[in-house]
Amino acid sequence: QVQFVESGGGLVQPGGSLRLSCAASGSIASGDGVDWYRQPPGKERELVAFITTSGSAFYAVAVEGRFTASRDNGKNTVYLHMINLQPEDTAVYYCHHRGLGTWGQGIQVTVSS
Repeated sequence: QVQFVESGGGLVQPGGSLRLSCAASGSIASGDGVDWYRQPPGKERELVAFITTSGSAFYAVAVEGRFTASRDNGKNTVYLHMINLQPEDTAVYYCHHRGLGTWGQGIQVTVSS
């Protein structure tokens, strides 16, 4: 079974940026795309971005224009580049493969001054 390992989270000041990585242990080049979800403290998990196998990406309204999903199929890795981060972006972020049903372990992003 393909597993995901996430990296790149951390603490950043408002207005800052981070790039999350989601590295798969096997090929994710075919089949369904990959989601990025987040779960803010005390709230439900929410979908923030989806990227297809061909690289087309779709975003939640709350992150449109600030978050960019991308992928490198040769490295079996999906990325979420986040700019102009705000305190409301604080959450645990997860990647998820729709076809395989695989989730990453989750990674904390904290936006605070």
